[in-house]
Amino acid sequence: MTESITKNRQSTRTLRAMIERAYGAHQLPEGDDFAEEITHGWFNVAYRIRLRDGQQAVLKIAPPAGVEVLTREVGMMRTELAAMALVRERTDVPVPRVDHADLSRELVDADYFFMEFVDADNFGLAVSEGRLPADVVTAGGRELGALNRELNSIVGPHFGPLPGPGFPTWREAFTRMLEDTLEDGRRAGVDLGWEPDDIRDVLAEHAGALDDVHEPRFVEIDLWTKNSMIRDGRIVAILDHERAVWGDPLMEAGFTGIDLPAFGDPSDFMTGYGMGELSPSQRARRGLYSLWLAVIMIVETKYRGHQDTATYDFGRAQLDLLMTRSGRDRP
Repeated sequence: MTESITKNRQSTRTLRAMIERAYGAHQLPEGDDFAEEITHGWFNVAYRIRLRDGQQAVLKIAPPAGVEVLTREVGMMRTELAAMALVRERTDVPVPRVDHADLSRELVDADYFFMEFVDADNFGLAVSEGRLPADVVTAGGRELGALNRELNSIVGPHFGPLPGPGFPTWREAFTRMLEDTLEDGRRAGVDLGWEPDDIRDVLAEHAGALDDVHEPRFVEIDLWTKNSMIRDGRIVAILDHERAVWGDPLMEAGFTGIDLPAFGDPSDFMTGYGMGELSPSQRARRGLYSLWLAVIMIVETKYRGHQDTATYDFGRAQLDLLMTRSGRDRP
């Protein structure tokens, strides 16, 4: 089970009250074995719910009100709902149907929503467990790239978080994103292994490349294989949209392997996306996005309350790689 203090688990009694509000008393399940936690996520708690008539749904609950989260994670479930609505309205990318959203915080101390249960395999888990043939893995990676390109076709009103605050330039928005993460780390006393000013210096060296991004696009950010569902060799759902921003499509997770080999070969994703050789500006930007990701991986372990250091150590290794590649000496 993926453990994190942000997981807002609820009693059977509370889950039944949430089901009744969403679907009505006639759908209240019998017995107490109607909810099964979906355990591979890191942030929200999610349950697979069986309703009285046998239908299934997924319930996602945001972190408890008293748990501190990263700056970018404040109100993140509302961002997810807005993102899913945008994707449904403006693309053909498959996302689960939202059945009910409750932002009142009357039944629990957090936002929550119910969505349709997608009866399919988690693509990333199926790949890691060796349950898919090589040709299906290749085709799935390419389909993810094509779907991600369609997501990026949505043009936004500003750079930065979907609901705001907005920025007129991508340089301003991305700088704020990195600064927020560094401040989150400082506030929690996280050792990055590097001085924050050294990281800021790398950004300053390449910030001019950010000015080549003139149009804010919908960026999913978190579209890894494990956030997609596959059935009969086709991607049938994209999940977890809460980190979406208006920005540069090169920030998408599928491109991360360009800079960080530990994230896997991005060739299939890039082929499906239609992305060829990167220009010097694109390479500079992609490197900055990986730098930001590495800092996030390190900092968020403190906010999740992780008891082991595996994720922290992995993030430190990725940050070390990027910083030394940029010409910095290890402290």
